[in-house]
Amino acid sequence: MTKLKFDDQGLIPVIVQDAETNEVLTLAYMNQESYEMTLKDQLMTFYSRSRKELWRKGETSGNYQHLVSLKLDCDQDALVAKVKKDGPACHTGAESCFNEILYGEDKQATIDALYELVQGRKENPQEGSYTSYLFEKGVEKILKKVGEESTEVVIGAMKEDHNETVFEISDLVYHVLVLMVEMGIDLTEVRQELANRHVVDKKVKQERMQ
Repeated sequence: MTKLKFDDQGLIPVIVQDAETNEVLTLAYMNQESYEMTLKDQLMTFYSRSRKELWRKGETSGNYQHLVSLKLDCDQDALVAKVKKDGPACHTGAESCFNEILYGEDKQATIDALYELVQGRKENPQEGSYTSYLFEKGVEKILKKVGEESTEVVIGAMKEDHNETVFEISDLVYHVLVLMVEMGIDLTEVRQELANRHVVDKKVKQERMQ
């Protein structure tokens, strides 16, 4: 059995990542007890250095982190945990505790980040924002834009224009995300549906839809 190397305070650092996006969510610490509790319940449990006590992520906020995998580094003194989270990782309400850029630019563009941005425009409308404008106009306007962008994708593909098709697909994805937020559809629901597709018989699905 692998033996973890805890420091002189009996702690080991744990980097927590989102299992779906690989975004780094937080850095926390475990002692032997919290480590064993995490493995037993598959819920991330840490040790607070300031409060000198165990704490389970989400026990007060409801934003639990469900353990997917746990890796140990080559020196056996640091862990990386991949999790599925029920809500924001940071106590500030942010998705990640790592938000302030001290050097360089964070050019990572993810579907999750775009969804979060779109959701923010609905919850906190901004003057001059096209996204806020779409939410203001309502679902009929949003559906019209989804239809228009779908047609533009077809046109670009029929012309075999690679760049135009990429551009139009990007527009379509954005407007579909707006529709999802409007309808309260979470990205996790879509991922789960896609994950289930390999066991769905297409003919059965077609018959069900008729």
